[in-house]
Amino acid sequence: MNASVRGDEQLGDEQLGDEQRGDEQLGDKITRCFAEIDDIGHDPSDPDSGYNRFAWTDEDAALRSWFRVRCEALGLVMEQDSAGNLWGWWLPKDVASPSRIPPRSAVTSGSHLDSVPHGGAYDGPLGVISALLAIAELRRRGFRPTRSIGVVCFSDEEGARFGKACLGSRTLTGAHSADQVLGLRDSAGVTVAEALGAQGVVPEGYGPDRELLERLAAHVELHVEQGYALAPARAPLGVATGIWPHGRWHVTFAGEANHAGTTPLAMRRDASIGLAHFVLDARRAAEEHRAVATVGRILLTPNGVNVIPSHADAWLDVRAAHDDGVDAVLTQLGSYEPQPESRTPATVFDGGTADRLVAACRKVGVAPVRLPTAAGHDAGILANAGVPTGMLFVRSVNGASHTPHEQAEIGDCILGVLALSGYLEDCAR
Repeated sequence: MNASVRGDEQLGDEQLGDEQRGDEQLGDKITRCFAEIDDIGHDPSDPDSGYNRFAWTDEDAALRSWFRVRCEALGLVMEQDSAGNLWGWWLPKDVASPSRIPPRSAVTSGSHLDSVPHGGAYDGPLGVISALLAIAELRRRGFRPTRSIGVVCFSDEEGARFGKACLGSRTLTGAHSADQVLGLRDSAGVTVAEALGAQGVVPEGYGPDRELLERLAAHVELHVEQGYALAPARAPLGVATGIWPHGRWHVTFAGEANHAGTTPLAMRRDASIGLAHFVLDARRAAEEHRAVATVGRILLTPNGVNVIPSHADAWLDVRAAHDDGVDAVLTQLGSYEPQPESRTPATVFDGGTADRLVAACRKVGVAPVRLPTAAGHDAGILANAGVPTGMLFVRSVNGASHTPHEQAEIGDCILGVLALSGYLEDCAR
């Protein structure tokens, strides 16, 4: 694919901020935004291939460029924080620049544009597009904010390239230091520092951004529902109460390489056998403790069809409704000596923010369902850093996520944008 974004000359009168096109249906705007980025990290001729949009790649650069173009079309002031996240600011008349935003005064929304391998179209981009369109809707109505409103595009939320999720928000908040992040390597051995440099980001300036974080009074992330709770309830929108605790662990298995045909079974030291037992034991432990456990990434060495594996690496993801559930699974798997790579405790979202989101949903004729989520999000990182945070879910058609079959109805997406715009208006009036 051509990892380039459409420029201003191609957007023409289709720019989101063009009030002369105020009669355009919101659904058409949503569809057009998705269409503009559809070929980035994706082959439209093969819908089952999904999206491959990894942090600090050419595809990621194209998406970030698209975000800048869209923000500037809305008249937003652009800013990149010290962790590489992009912010577009709608400033009130008495605020000259983003650096002049008073502490704990700004309300923000947004999500991410990167994906898991062969991911879906909605996870992340729906939140970014909805935040942009919510501001476009407020501008169309003639609203003038008295507090700064920001749209954020977080970097490397999925962790698909460097193995740790939410690197942009974790670094922004100081949950990870620059030293913890810059040395991480992808499967090709490229470090985060090298990847940043290749995309024009100076690694020496990378790290937490306390000044920007201090500006935030509230943050809301709109996201496609990752599950199947809203459809049975006939609810197009949901409001999150919190996020399950979750984490990632690395487990290794040693063996000895040898010929697959000439080595008797009794003489083999096959690293994959221990790995196979581990996968089954993780499933059993999760069932016993009402958790979920997934071994979603495996590397075998030397990785030859006719060679007995001498080494195996596996990555375990564990989630549960309570921290005790995660701990119980890890304790039961203790003989495998899982090494922690990341862990996020249980997150409880701000009650006041949730109430405001519920009120905004009701104003557009929706009685939202309040529900927890087992999926990790940048919103959870901000919440754990002390920012009053909430999440607004748009109903999933089929419950699928992290797959090309992820889907949401355009009518539900419209309601999400309208509810989000109402929330932002309520906070910034």
